[in-house]
Amino acid sequence: MLETIVNFLNALLWGKLLVYGLVGAGLYFTVRLAFIQLTHFKHGIKIMSISRQGGADGLSSFQVFCTSMAARVGAGNMAGVAVAIGTAGPGAVFWMWAIAVLGMATAMIESTLAQVYKVKDEDGQFRGGPAYYMEKGLGQRWMGVLFSLFLILAFGLVFNAVQANTITGAMERVFGFNPMYVGIGIVIASAFVIVGGLRKVAKVSEIVVPFMALAYLLIALVVVIFNIEKLPDAFMLIIKSAFGWQEAVAGGVAYSVAQAMQAGIARGLFSNEAGMGSAANVAASASPNPNHPASQGFVQMMGVFVDTLVICTATAAIIILAGDMGGESDGIKLTIDALTSHVGDWGGAFIAFAILLFCFTSIIANYSYAETNVMFLSGNRKKALPLFRLAVLAMVMFGSMAKIGLVWDLADVSMGLMAIVNMVALVLLSGLAVRVINDYREQLKNGDMPVFDRSKFPELEGQVETDIWPDDVQSQAAKS
Repeated sequence: MLETIVNFLNALLWGKLLVYGLVGAGLYFTVRLAFIQLTHFKHGIKIMSISRQGGADGLSSFQVFCTSMAARVGAGNMAGVAVAIGTAGPGAVFWMWAIAVLGMATAMIESTLAQVYKVKDEDGQFRGGPAYYMEKGLGQRWMGVLFSLFLILAFGLVFNAVQANTITGAMERVFGFNPMYVGIGIVIASAFVIVGGLRKVAKVSEIVVPFMALAYLLIALVVVIFNIEKLPDAFMLIIKSAFGWQEAVAGGVAYSVAQAMQAGIARGLFSNEAGMGSAANVAASASPNPNHPASQGFVQMMGVFVDTLVICTATAAIIILAGDMGGESDGIKLTIDALTSHVGDWGGAFIAFAILLFCFTSIIANYSYAETNVMFLSGNRKKALPLFRLAVLAMVMFGSMAKIGLVWDLADVSMGLMAIVNMVALVLLSGLAVRVINDYREQLKNGDMPVFDRSKFPELEGQVETDIWPDDVQSQAAKS
């Protein structure tokens, strides 16, 4: 009975509501921001180049970027892409690209809002995210509480169990390791990082994420170089499959296009998380450079680009260039087989190692998202964190050894509901977000270094922390 209800809710959320809602929101925000992901893409790269510089009260934008990428980049970038291609054809890749471009605008909106409404906890660390802008911007704490509970259940507990399960499954399949011992190792490593809190998570992510991403992209590049003569045909196959141009049978075309769209959009949204409100939790923790909320929006916008248009595309290239894409339901097996066909038996060991790094960093980054929401529920005090950390480690050990299919489905429901709550808040606050982003662009156009002046936005009076975002009078007083 429970399984039937969960399956129904997942089909409703991920098959219809979220796909249409997030795509619609991405289009809406793209138009309202005048296609900022295209017109200001070069500026996004420039912001990334100076993102290591941050203030004393927060993490650097680069640390936040790496932490959000640690959560985004996981088994889904390898297994999820493979499942989409195996069940809906290469055309799914095109629709993953399309939703990523739209999602860049959504990420810009939610990360800008997270910065506007951020606060300081008792240690002086910046905290923020959807729960905070729901309470402070909309005056609806109940929405923030609901969002926090959904996120803590999905990201803090269940997804971490699933990530641990993925690691132990790969280690057992490739190397024959005992899942219990692998699980103990994951728990010890996770405890070492998460006990240090958000800053420790960011420092570890800053080291591991660039290394793991570059290693994976390097392998994909080698595969592409060895198969360079096949590349034009592979690209045309993706385009033709996306629009059904390779089918000649009437009726089969519409079905093929619909399948490619649904699979590509769903996997793209699931991978880059734009609009779900997850990455916005850590986006608020940055001291952005320049010191303006929209600056961090550009950083998170680039995160969506790297996740889907770079890393997911790398997986797609490995699979499509291997030429075997038919009907494989076990996504990670399809990826392993494809890479093995390109580079030999060590390809399987490489994928297992990649999964170890991808999933471990997802565990610690997911924890950081949940930690911020635990802080929100406890009034930005840390008293509840020790017990929550024990619960996270217990779920990691449980996931290492258990069969957790139904639990995973429950987490999907929780994440879907979390995304819906966030999307409502984003639409309601989008007017303010667009004006804040346009303020940044106007200063940039005038040749100035953008700085956020609260007095330009009178509706923020009493809603934001004045010591974080002063008005122009306070800024001048501080300089004198």
